[in-house]
Amino acid sequence: MTLQLKVPKMACSACANTITNAVQAIDSAAAVEADTKTKLVTIQTAKSESEVRKAIASAGYPVD
Repeated sequence: MTLQLKVPKMACSACANTITNAVQAIDSAAAVEADTKTKLVTIQTAKSESEVRKAIASAGYPVD
């Protein structure tokens, strides 16, 4: 499943790496693309959207 989530607090590549690591901690096969300009994160994952949102939020980046 492909998710596209808006993460307003993502400001730099380090933020994007933290988000990527948070998603891959719950789904090691997930593909994550983060665009710091648009604040959009595109994720290919087998996990549910609620699980992904929770993982990103627990890393300190609430999802809109």
